[in-house]
Amino acid sequence: MTTNTRRPDAPADGTVLQGTSPAQGWLVGRDHVDMSRPPRPYRPAVFAAEPQSVTIDAGKTALLIVDMQNDFCTVGGWLSSRGIDITPNRAPIAPLQRMIKACRAAAVPVVWVNWGVRKDLLNIFPSLRHAHSPRGDEPGLAEPVPGTRSEVIAKGSWGAEVVDEINPGTADIQITKHRFSAFWDCETDSVLRNLGVTTLMIAGVNMDQCVMTTLEDASFLGYDVVLIEDCTATTSPRFCVEAVLYNVKLLFGFVTRSEAVIEALSQGATL
Repeated sequence: MTTNTRRPDAPADGTVLQGTSPAQGWLVGRDHVDMSRPPRPYRPAVFAAEPQSVTIDAGKTALLIVDMQNDFCTVGGWLSSRGIDITPNRAPIAPLQRMIKACRAAAVPVVWVNWGVRKDLLNIFPSLRHAHSPRGDEPGLAEPVPGTRSEVIAKGSWGAEVVDEINPGTADIQITKHRFSAFWDCETDSVLRNLGVTTLMIAGVNMDQCVMTTLEDASFLGYDVVLIEDCTATTSPRFCVEAVLYNVKLLFGFVTRSEAVIEALSQGATL
């Protein structure tokens, strides 16, 4: 289904915008179609990062938040039901609250990507089932966990919802995935390209699993990637964190902290 949006400054001849913005759409009239896609205003934001400081264009940037959902970050969720200490995965909540607020104020899209598998598992391969129940003697994907509210990352379940402290806003974008990476067999790439995004600030959990595979695939697809270190966490051992940070800085992009981005957005990238 195609939605036509009338521009606030559209001429009286009935020209409509077909797309997410003038920079990413066509201006369509009865007798003419404007496909020129005029560029957005340049909104630079400069901040410290490793291995080098960076400049981004806030008008072409999105905050991509991976798997900050109940099954990974809330007591009573799937991970905690397995005896895993989820304390590390809750650490990003406070800095993410501030980061999200700053991005919204600067008109930087906030994109949430969460696990949400089909309950019939028709698009889930044996290897992925095995990864979530390696011995086959504990609840697997989309199965209820006795004594909890979890239905192991099933679409539409409580465990697939974003944690209460940072629930998505009405203007945010929500995407459901069913692989470790947010880009594999998923609509993430199409959504971001339609928004005109070229730079991704990536956050969420688990850093060494879904966050890292998402970051790698984003890099392979040509996105500029920045990992927000204090907005990212994992329940894995510390050496997994060190490996991720090392490889991001060496091979894929840049690492920074939320306070650096927030200051940069507040100083020069707001509308």
